[in-house]
Amino acid sequence: MFAVVRTGGKQYRVAAGDKIVIEKIEGDAGASVTLGDVLLAGEGSELRSVEGFVVAAEIIAQAKADKVIVFKKRRRHNYRRKNGHRQQHTILKIVSVGGQTAKHTEADAPAAQA
Repeated sequence: MFAVVRTGGKQYRVAAGDKIVIEKIEGDAGASVTLGDVLLAGEGSELRSVEGFVVAAEIIAQAKADKVIVFKKRRRHNYRRKNGHRQQHTILKIVSVGGQTAKHTEADAPAAQA
């Protein structure tokens, strides 16, 4: 089962168990959020109605992107401005899509102790 959700002015195709990086949303690591703006949902090539469809996710971390340098210059006018920007974003793990929960894999489970 997959869904296309809109958040932060962008669209993301998600399925249960996926990790995505989106524009910053409020919440601490470990908090649960729901993405209600679902544009499309389906399984394989079959599409489903998105009425009342929600995507549940868990916040993994609040982070910052790499720094982007903004440099402005006007030649022959002794005009130079250097500025930097680091965009804040949120890393989400999709828990369930429309009621279907993520299947746990061996990579998600903690290692067995010997």
